[in-house]
Amino acid sequence: MTRFLILPALLLANPALAHHPLGGEAPQTLFHGLISGLAHPIIGLDHLAFVVLAGLVAAFAGRAFAAPLAFIGATLLGTALHLAGLVLPLAELAIAASVIVLGALLVVGRQVVGPVALAGFVLAGVFHGWAYGEAVIGATPMPIFAYLLGFGLIQFAIVAVVALAMGKVLQEHEGQMQARLAAAVCLGVGLVFAFETLEHMVIG
Repeated sequence: MTRFLILPALLLANPALAHHPLGGEAPQTLFHGLISGLAHPIIGLDHLAFVVLAGLVAAFAGRAFAAPLAFIGATLLGTALHLAGLVLPLAELAIAASVIVLGALLVVGRQVVGPVALAGFVLAGVFHGWAYGEAVIGATPMPIFAYLLGFGLIQFAIVAVVALAMGKVLQEHEGQMQARLAAAVCLGVGLVFAFETLEHMVIG
């Protein structure tokens, strides 16, 4: 059970952790682009929570990676849309909502499979990817390519590690309970970010 206590501790941190590894500066080199891409899905706790949930979905589905891969592919599309100048309204709220909905489904034991679930992952990926795009506004093509490669790889790595680890846990007694606990913690992250986003919207 202690292996799942790290995520609750993260909830004690400031939910407004910067999503920009380079302090808001657009990456100017391949190396900076790669490092920024690798870091962004980790230091953005709302993004990290959804990627962890995607790994849980894969674990519950017998390590089937169709939905997580659809999500990761859609994040690349979302970043491209941002760089093309498309504005997605209420993106941060949509991201928090995606974490809440997926977390809640897993907490209650629903199987997240089928065409509807796949479409949901794609839609969530577009919003998450659009938010990722903010970090490379003004960058040249090569750092952007490295950034896309970095956040694509790190998201898949997180999904794979969670899926493999939780696949083993689900074989144990009380494995379902532990998996739902992990989903509940991610759900809590989504709620924190949703409340914070709504507060900013109200206060202005």
